[in-house]
Amino acid sequence: MSKTNQNTIAVYPSDAFVVTDGVAEGDVMSFMDELVLDDVYQLTTGSQRKALIYEKGDGSAFIIAEETELGTPGNLLYLDCAITLMARDSTTYEALVLVEVEGDEAAEVYLMPLATFEPESIYRLVGADRESAAAKFGDVACVRFARGTHITLASGAQVPIEDLNIGDRVLTRDAGPQAIRWIGETTLRAVGDFAPVVISEGALFNSRDLILSPDHRLFIYQREDRLGAGRSEVLVKVRHLINGDSVYQLDGGFVDYFQILFDDHQIIYAEGIAAETLLVDSRTRKALPDDVADGEFIPDHAAAPHQDFEVTESLANRPDVVTLLKRASSS
Repeated sequence: MSKTNQNTIAVYPSDAFVVTDGVAEGDVMSFMDELVLDDVYQLTTGSQRKALIYEKGDGSAFIIAEETELGTPGNLLYLDCAITLMARDSTTYEALVLVEVEGDEAAEVYLMPLATFEPESIYRLVGADRESAAAKFGDVACVRFARGTHITLASGAQVPIEDLNIGDRVLTRDAGPQAIRWIGETTLRAVGDFAPVVISEGALFNSRDLILSPDHRLFIYQREDRLGAGRSEVLVKVRHLINGDSVYQLDGGFVDYFQILFDDHQIIYAEGIAAETLLVDSRTRKALPDDVADGEFIPDHAAAPHQDFEVTESLANRPDVVTLLKRASSS
């Protein structure tokens, strides 16, 4: 299957999150029907989130892909529930529980935190529900620009994203001027998968600091294939560019995010560099407002040819990747 139809999430296997106090003491993370409220969980020493790669399946299930780091390729993957945990200081944390199924049996359970969990901390289970899980799962995949990001209009004007209006014509890389169909605004806790990534001014020839959601992808044309991707055009998630210096993550506090939606998935220019807009598919649609999620308003976006150009984490996971991409795009 084309990588266009694949998605990667960072998860813990069930045995990385264990009940240390409570009714189910000693048990590992499980699906909703087996969870007990007020049980206290803790990450096991040395636990690391790993890549679970899945493809779109039929109905409510996904299919685990061949390139996955966790799970068995070909097995079904279900989104089970959303859980709420409370730390000692009463701060609440959310996570999603996914279940891998082989035949008619659960083969593994995975925990997808929506915030950063620390091994030395304890987390009391205070809530679990299935109704909100799909929306929260889709929310992570919805790419966003932070307040203040300058977007290039068809006229060449640079306008802060919060000043854009529905109907404004934006310059796109592949389809010329395109009218905005919808703009979304939300304020989120800047933690975990929602903590914004800052690309410092000039790091990739951007005219100002560019602040994006972690799974946001940049489109980069390499005059010379320095990454070894086998092609000149690449899409790179900004989370894979983090080097702690010119690209870093702001974890903590709150962030004002904006989404831009067009009739099709587009590549636009933000602070002078190419970045994607919201891709509407079966996952992200569940995170949109009801009036926008209606398929008659905007149907699922067909995959553009450049969608196959996403660079895998294994290829981008090198400390000099930002420098290499900057050189490659200017050689």
